[in-house]
Amino acid sequence: MWLPLLGLVLGISLGLLTDIEIPQEYGNYLSIAVLAALDTLFGGIRAHLQQVYDDKVFVSGFFFNIVLAASLAFLGVHLGVDLYLAAVFAFGVRLFQNIAVIRRILLTKWDDREKKSSTKVSE
Repeated sequence: MWLPLLGLVLGISLGLLTDIEIPQEYGNYLSIAVLAALDTLFGGIRAHLQQVYDDKVFVSGFFFNIVLAASLAFLGVHLGVDLYLAAVFAFGVRLFQNIAVIRRILLTKWDDREKKSSTKVSE
């Protein structure tokens, strides 16, 4: 669980502390790469909460998703078609699904914890 959170904190820190400017023509690539990275991050958090997390799967999925998304955008630019929108849609849907599952898991754990605490108080 610590690897996704460490990557998120490190990435945000580096982004805020540096003055790197991305040229506008790379904006689509960067936006898709960030969306793919967020999808992978929330997928890692979901896997950890479901107790099926694996570092190898997380790291390989992280880089594969970014390369796949950037490749779709690159191909779309050269074909004259907005293929990056397909990647935005796919990763966006997966991102919201992962967040929904995380929310359900956390609510279930919270309810279970409340039930246990109310049972102990009544005894």
